[in-house]
Amino acid sequence: MAFDIIFAQEADIPEIIEFIKGIALYEKLADQVTVTELQLKKALFGPRPFAEVIFLLEAGKKVAFAIFFHNFSSFSGKQGLYLEDLFVKPEFRGKGYGKALLKYLAKLAVDRDCGRFEWTVLDWNKPAIDFYLSMGSQAMDEWTVHRLSGKALLEAGRDLG
Repeated sequence: MAFDIIFAQEADIPEIIEFIKGIALYEKLADQVTVTELQLKKALFGPRPFAEVIFLLEAGKKVAFAIFFHNFSSFSGKQGLYLEDLFVKPEFRGKGYGKALLKYLAKLAVDRDCGRFEWTVLDWNKPAIDFYLSMGSQAMDEWTVHRLSGKALLEAGRDLG
């Protein structure tokens, strides 16, 4: 099937939110989605965009998306590309669209002179893990993600004094 990959525009914000809700539902995290259209407008299309979104279109219809942003490696002195979310609508899976988005982002990372392209995956998501490994990715098993959020973040960010 022929497809196109395009960058999201500000008018796409409602659809971006629907894709975010779709991946959250798949990951059993739907109760954690609190993002608003205004937040996405500022984060994606404000004066200093923090992330970018691409869509994969089949016959002009948005059927998959990816949210990504740049990070930085102090060891290599280069930026990296970090994939935050990738989601293909269930009825369009099995057509190679997830692979197409990953390949597109890998090429974008090369074109932007990134030193790496990385993402995280939930440890129970065996289909995704197997898929990523089939593309040549390497699991970074020796690394553990840590996170401060909510009350813990507020406490940690209090005055130093």
